[in-house]
Amino acid sequence: MLWSDPENKPPKELRDTQEMLRRLGVLMALAMVLAMLVIGVR
Repeated sequence: MLWSDPENKPPKELRDTQEMLRRLGVLMALAMVLAMLVIGVR
């Protein structure tokens, strides 16, 4: 890769969307674990 190559940065909207999806994925994983615990207790 040459020093003159442009930086490969995604636009701000794309980065925001990726961040939101990442948070949503973490939230979904936590919700699944909580659901498993609730089902397991019953």
